Amino acid sequence: MPRTALLATESHGGLPPTCLKLTGEVRVPTRSIPDDIKQAVIDSVEHFNRTVMEYPQCSYVPRFKGRYLYLDRSDFGKSGPICRLTYTGALAQWDFAIYRYSDGVYDPTEWFFPGAEDVDGTIEGAMRAGLKAYPA
Repeated sequence: MPRTALLATESHGGLPPTCLKLTGEVRVPTRSIPDDIKQAVIDSVEHFNRTVMEYPQCSYVPRFKGRYLYLDRSDFGKSGPICRLTYTGALAQWDFAIYRYSDGVYDPTEWFFPGAEDVDGTIEGAMRAGLKAYPA
């Protein structure tokens, strides 16, 4: 078994390789998003809201929990989930999962939705995809 697979399945409680970051020769799990990355995310979301969102009553709202960034959107007073991003250790390379209202879950395997072509590992790409998947 390759060393990274061994680490992912045995040493880290079965965490998938996408939640591991490389530090030298050994991969270690990314358990939470560092504060400086959180601030960069907040700044990026605020910039997107100011420059891309068509209506001032519509805006993305970031939430953080562990290694996840949840992007919710407030549209004309109603708030709801759009997608979940998993921090991989790099600000420009997040793993994406769209929220499926039909099941009430975030699905990282769902790639057949309007806007999927905008998902490029960036926060902005995720927000653009969310606008197409769930128009304001």
